[in-house]
Amino acid sequence: MTVTEIKAVTKQKYQVEIDGQFAFVLYKGELSRYGIEKDREISDEVYTELVEEVLTKRAKLRAMHLLQKMDRTRAELERKLQQNGYPAQAIETALSYVESFHYIDDARYAAMYMENQKNKKGMARIRMELIQKGIAPEILQQVLEETEEKTDSRDVIREMLEKKRKIQGPLEEKEKQRLYGFFMRRGFSSSDILAVFREL
Repeated sequence: MTVTEIKAVTKQKYQVEIDGQFAFVLYKGELSRYGIEKDREISDEVYTELVEEVLTKRAKLRAMHLLQKMDRTRAELERKLQQNGYPAQAIETALSYVESFHYIDDARYAAMYMENQKNKKGMARIRMELIQKGIAPEILQQVLEETEEKTDSRDVIREMLEKKRKIQGPLEEKEKQRLYGFFMRRGFSSSDILAVFREL
C-alpha cells in the first residue's frame, strides 16, 4: 500500500489517500508518529492499527457526541461519520457499538417521529420523510400499522381546519381549493380531506 496523496482538511487534520483511494483523516501529529508521507509505503500493521484502534475509537466517541445533540437514525449517523472522514470498518464498528446500548434504535425513532408529527401531517408525508431518513421499509410498516390504529386522520384534519379557519360555516370554493392543497402537501389522503369538507 502506497500513500498517494495527503491533503489538508483543516490546519490540524489531513485526508490521506492510499493507492489513489480515500483512506482516512488523521491529525498532523499522527502523520509524523506513524511515518505517513506521500509516495511512501504504509505497512499492513500500521494500517490495521490506525483503523482498528485509533480511528475506531475516535468514530465511537464522535457517534456518541452526535447522539448527545439529537436522536438520529442509523443511516443518518452513518452519513455523518462518512462526512467526518472515517473509514467504513471504523464506522461499522462504531454503529454496532452505539446500537448495542440502544443509543440508536430505528423503530423507536420512527415511533417518536410519528407521534410528534401525526397532528401536523398525514401518514403519506410522514412515511416519505422517514424513508428519506433511512428507516428500513419493514420497520416503517410495523410502526405505521401501530400508529394508524391509534390515529384517525379525519380527526387531525378537523383540528387543523379549526385552527386555520377564521370564520365558521360552509367552505367557499377558493378557500376549499387552498385548504385542499395545504392538506395534500401535508400528506393526507384525498378521501379523508373531502370527507371532512363534506361535513362542512
